[in-house]
Amino acid sequence: MSTSNDQQDQQHYPLKTSCIAPEAEKATTTAKYPLSILLEPFEWLRMLSSQLNTSFIVGVILVYGVGQGFSGSFFKVVADYYWKDVQKVQPSVVQFYVGLYFIPWIMKPIWGLLTDTFPVRGYRRRPYFVIAGVIGLFSGLVIALKTYLAAVVALICLIGVSASLAIGDVTIDACIARNSIEVRSLAPHLQTLCGFCTSVGALFGYCTSGFFVHHLGPQRSLGLLALAPALMLVLGFVIYEPRTSSFHYEKTQTVEKMCMTMKSLYKTITYPQVWKPSLYIFLSLALSISTHEGHFYWYTDPKAGPAFSQEFVGMIYAIGAVASIIGVLIYHKSLKDYPFRSLLFYAQLLYAISGILDLLFVLRWNLILGIPDYFFVVIEEGATRISSKIRFMPMIVLSTQLCPLGIEGTFFALLMCIDSLGVLVSRMGGGVVLHLFHVTRTDFTNLWMAVLLRNMLRFATLSLIFLVPKIDQTEGFLPSEISGKHVTDVESQELVPMKEKNSSLD
Repeated sequence: MSTSNDQQDQQHYPLKTSCIAPEAEKATTTAKYPLSILLEPFEWLRMLSSQLNTSFIVGVILVYGVGQGFSGSFFKVVADYYWKDVQKVQPSVVQFYVGLYFIPWIMKPIWGLLTDTFPVRGYRRRPYFVIAGVIGLFSGLVIALKTYLAAVVALICLIGVSASLAIGDVTIDACIARNSIEVRSLAPHLQTLCGFCTSVGALFGYCTSGFFVHHLGPQRSLGLLALAPALMLVLGFVIYEPRTSSFHYEKTQTVEKMCMTMKSLYKTITYPQVWKPSLYIFLSLALSISTHEGHFYWYTDPKAGPAFSQEFVGMIYAIGAVASIIGVLIYHKSLKDYPFRSLLFYAQLLYAISGILDLLFVLRWNLILGIPDYFFVVIEEGATRISSKIRFMPMIVLSTQLCPLGIEGTFFALLMCIDSLGVLVSRMGGGVVLHLFHVTRTDFTNLWMAVLLRNMLRFATLSLIFLVPKIDQTEGFLPSEISGKHVTDVESQELVPMKEKNSSLD
């Protein structure tokens, strides 16, 4: 009797049991979903490590995350406080010093040629990680531990730290380029890894810089800049790289290869399709003169400025790092299909308009509008970083389109050198402007005039947009005579996938 009743119940209420299993399964899936999100980055890294050598993945994380990300952002904040509070240097002079930091980055083509054509004891990459580590470690420890250091010696040490980061960047980029060629399907993953590591490292560096400056002082805090070079030094001994066997035979080929590369570089840069957009990128960066040091001194001045604390200054830059990530996402999701000329025109216009917020802030009009300094600086920093990243991303894409096949690595390094030269002119030009307008450590009366001139130059850059081609971002436009291969095969570089290496040996 009970059995028949149970059967009747199941017949009358079929949904009762059929709904229980899906609901339980849904609850289980929901419970696992947050855990899967947390584990997804680790699974992704495990996938990359299984396809590529694990030491290479560690090298990318160290160079981009600890080096460019953390050390680059930490360097920016702590060095400013060091020049201001320890060396007592005027903002116009510091602006000039900041320009000198870019000299090692302008020399990137030289570092690239050295790593490609001059192996040390049969190794092309490992020795240069060691060299970068020694230079940066020595420079960071000297400036942190040596008291009463002369300004010139301190500047040399900071340039040494910058050179260490630049050499490490070029060396790991060569490894990334080789792996991207060997396994093309992993090329987007490698660039994502680089960008993610840089962004996370920058956020951590900006967030902690103010804390360390407040508790350790600017000079002792600079000692943390030795962390990335020390890790690069270790990386040079542990990263995987097969040794080149025919070193003596390659010396003659090296000279011939360098001569062919230099001829191809000269031939390519003389084409109007190449030098015109390259000139626009240089002028766009150079004419956007930097008044950053004047702003920094004004930020921290208790009388003329808003008197931001050391911790809050670091947080401002951290917010800027987040805004840069947002700018990259906006470009990737919505703007990557627009033609170069149209996109760069409106991006430059937006960048120039965002500079007006700086002017309003320096004139303190935000207080007239009832907007507190702490809130307005977040708006200003966010708008500037987002527009700057939207403007810079298509420039990088355009630079890659300018590289002919066969010498793309060296030519791209040359274009990045031109970009760094534009940034150098921007920094030094800003220092000259701050000096001409008599912006000092305590006098910011004419700072608004320097900012106004900077904004006018940003708007003036719009008149140069005719140098940019009217093509889509995925469309090739190089002449046929330089778009093919002109350089002989480069020696196969290590750090290629272990699976492919084993299969090729079999």
